[in-house]
Amino acid sequence: MDKIDIKTRKEVDFLVRRFYDQIRQHDTLGPIFNGVVKDWDTHLVHLSDFWEMILLQTGPGAGKFNPVRVHRQVDAEVDNSIEQAHFGNWLELWFQTLDRYFEGENANYAKEHARRMAHMLFMRIWEARVK
Repeated sequence: MDKIDIKTRKEVDFLVRRFYDQIRQHDTLGPIFNGVVKDWDTHLVHLSDFWEMILLQTGPGAGKFNPVRVHRQVDAEVDNSIEQAHFGNWLELWFQTLDRYFEGENANYAKEHARRMAHMLFMRIWEARVK
């Protein structure tokens, strides 16, 4: 399969779905995600909206996401058990998925943005625990 850059919603959706196929089967991440996500079809559309907004600056995502709030809620649901290693696992799978199917400017930006987002989200989760 030839690698391409991410330029359309179809490619964003492909990325998100391949990535979360792996997440759902992952030994550590799968139980967390499968325990929290009740409707995977809706969740995947929502995540595609998010990544389309981030990578392509298009789509229905503008103004409808609060990743910090959502991740703090998930952490609370799993008894404050999310660790930095979970974000490392998440990033590893994200990078592997990108590297398998994509290359180019938006693919590189997807990695950069995910790295920054993982760091920020873990810090915000940690802050919520110590308040």
